Amino acid sequence: MSTTDDPQNRTVAKSVEASDIVEISSLTLTSNSIEDTAVEEAEVVEEAEVVEEAEVVEEAEVVEEAEVSEEAEVSEEAEVPEEAEVSEEAEVSEEAEVSEEAEVVEEAAPDLQQQITMLQQQLFQAQKMTALGELVGTTTHEFNNILMTVLNYAQIGMRHRDDETRDKAFEKILAASQRAAKITNAVLGMARNRSDVIEATDLSKIIDDALLLLEKELSKYRINLETTIEEIPDTLCNGNQIQQVLLNLLTNARQAIDMGGTIWLKLQHDDTEQMTILTIRDSGCGIPQDELPQILDPFYSTKDGPDESGKGGTGLGLSSCHKIITNHDGRMKIESTVGVGTQFTILLPTAKAA
Repeated sequence: MSTTDDPQNRTVAKSVEASDIVEISSLTLTSNSIEDTAVEEAEVVEEAEVVEEAEVVEEAEVVEEAEVSEEAEVSEEAEVPEEAEVSEEAEVSEEAEVSEEAEVVEEAAPDLQQQITMLQQQLFQAQKMTALGELVGTTTHEFNNILMTVLNYAQIGMRHRDDETRDKAFEKILAASQRAAKITNAVLGMARNRSDVIEATDLSKIIDDALLLLEKELSKYRINLETTIEEIPDTLCNGNQIQQVLLNLLTNARQAIDMGGTIWLKLQHDDTEQMTILTIRDSGCGIPQDELPQILDPFYSTKDGPDESGKGGTGLGLSSCHKIITNHDGRMKIESTVGVGTQFTILLPTAKAA
């Protein structure tokens, strides 16, 4: 009897075959596992290589970026000096332009100052001619009165043969002629004297000439004139210019008085300061306190315009007087009360103090 035919043997054979199959499967699985492991290891190696390559690439990029950054910094550093040079050149150019403009201004300044000085001198001469024209208008009437006096007393002398009447007529004619000569000399003195020389001057004589020129005008408005002239040393001044100041202040005083007022004129000497003091005060309307600070400004006037005689109202008189006194190293003070009057005080250096 064969063993293969035995059921038990067949069972064992099947078991052996199954075992072999299991071993083969196990081997197959093992082989597959080994292959998978190899593949995984290969993949890991590839991934590691890729990572290394990526790191190398990144390091290379970082190095390149660092080099580029260094080059950019070097370039920026190179540009900064260029910009600094351009800025310095711009500053030098601006300074050169400013220097040229300053030179142009400096060159123009003397010319401008000369023009201002010339215009001031022309204005002063124009004001002088204006004052002279006003005086001529006033003195013309005075000359007419003088001529009438001469004619009348000449006729009286011719009609009367006695010595007493003729002597009296001759005395009146002589007095009138002397007065006419004084007026003529005063007017001609103003017209001819254009010198700016400041010298020792007898101020009392200047006052006498000014009062002579204004005597008729003051009489017309019934203005009383009270004078106090002290014996003083000569004053260091330009007589013609001070006479213009005196005439202007006396005319302003007359215009401030309606009719029948008083003007006080005083001349004295201050031994302490070695100054001549000339004071002119009127009993006129006065100047408001808020207008006093501007009273010496050019073209400022408290008057509406020229009076009936055509004088005043331009605003140039007092400013010119102030300038003249300042040029003489003197001072001018103004005091005024509305309804009481105004007082001008002029201080000029004496000749001894020079």
